Formats: sequence, C-alpha cells, structure tokens
Amino acid sequence: MNNKFKLVSFLILCFPMIMVAQQSLYQKDNFVKDGDTLRYRIMLPENFSDNKAYPLVFFLHGAGERGNDNESQLMHGSDLFASKENRKNYPAIIIFPQCSKDSYWSNASVDRSDNGVKLKFHTDKAPTKAMSLAMDLLREYVSKPYVNKQQVYVVGLSMGGMGTFEILSRMPDTFAAAIPICGGGSTELVKKYVNTPIWVFHGAQDNVVNPNHSLEMVKALLAEGGSPRFTLYDNANHNSWDRAFHELDFLSWLFSHKLTENRD
Repeated sequence: MNNKFKLVSFLILCFPMIMVAQQSLYQKDNFVKDGDTLRYRIMLPENFSDNKAYPLVFFLHGAGERGNDNESQLMHGSDLFASKENRKNYPAIIIFPQCSKDSYWSNASVDRSDNGVKLKFHTDKAPTKAMSLAMDLLREYVSKPYVNKQQVYVVGLSMGGMGTFEILSRMPDTFAAAIPICGGGSTELVKKYVNTPIWVFHGAQDNVVNPNHSLEMVKALLAEGGSPRFTLYDNANHNSWDRAFHELDFLSWLFSHKLTENRD
C-alpha cells in the first residue's frame, strides 16, 4: 500500500469523526410558540461574551433534511462555519432551524410527480408554519443585545434557497446579505429587497430544481435595478452547494456586508 493510498484511506476514516466533532459544537434547542415547536441548533463564537455584539447567520436547509431529530439540518454547511479557521476569522452566532416533514420553508406548490420539481410560488399567502416559526425565532435573537443588528445574514440551499428568497421578502429590512443556493422564488417580490446584496448559486445540470428559477430571480433583480452576484456552475448538478462552500470568498463576501440605515 503506497503512502498516497494510506493518506486517502485515513482521511476517509477520519471524515465522519471530524463531522461529528464539528457538529457537536452546535447546541440543541427548541423554540415554542402557541403550542408549536421549531427545533434548531445554535453555535456560539469561541469565548462568547454577552457583553459583545456578534454577527448572526441564519441557515435554511433543504427538503431532504426535514424532520424532528434536530440533527439532519446540519448535514450540509455546518462544517463550513464550524471549522477552526473560520471560527477564528469569522466569529458569529450560527443558527440552523429544522423544518418539519409536513411543512416547507416557502409558501409554494410543489409537484414531484415527474422528473425534477415543478414549483409555483405564491405571492399573496401567509407564511407556512415552519417559516412563521423561523421568523419568530430570528426576531427573538435579533432583539438580543449580543447580536449585531447590522450583520444578520441568511443562507439556504434547495428548499432553503427558496426559503432565503422568501424570508428576504417577508423581512426585507433585516438582512445585510443573503446567499440562496439552487433555489428560486417569486419574481414579483424582489422589489422588496432589491438593494440587499445577494449572491445566487446554481448548477447548470441541476435535474431537481431547474436553474432557470435562479436565472429568473437574477433577471428580476436586475430589472428592478439590483446588482446580484451570480455563479452558474456549468457541470454541477443539484448539489451545487458543495462547489459554493469551497469558493474562497464565500464567507468573506458574506461578512463584508453591513446593514445601513440609508438602504432604500
């Protein structure tokens, strides 16, 4: 067995342990309102002090991670924020809420009867129970003195990418920046958050959520005078988040933005 093979084998064996160690940094908690419960995980910065004000990242997972185990939502993205280097360079409060199996982040009609997902986004309906609870959870944390209200961010993938666009429309004055990955949303509502810095990702080969959903959102933002950043991976399928999370300036771009009072 050569040394290269030994190294690869070692990394494969160690990766699950590394993931468990990183995910253990996220503490389990529940948010309860009017008899409904939203499970979530939260990671505080190293040497956290409630006398300081930290950025907050709200991460919305995909449909495959729905449930009530308060674990599955950490499958994608949690290790990015939990790495030793990123915790040092970007000390922040990271929150991963979990959507229940019977709900969806965005209020949309979802048809999975054929290849891919057919989506119709509703512009005039109340938020789903999961989104309503998520927004209330976020409001509770944003009200705390140790959260920097000028640095609140939302990131989401797939169903969570759709949720990212929706929560932007429902809380347009909250976020300093947003990153929706392989998602989509209502093009009619982009005018509500057109001046929010947004970096949209999608894979051109996505056979689950058609990349045209992201293209239409970018097109709508441009039509309203926005300046979205857009990355389309020519050879990526639905899991374009894997490529996105490895962008060298993914976190530096996100944390570089601050909410200003004169944004209009």
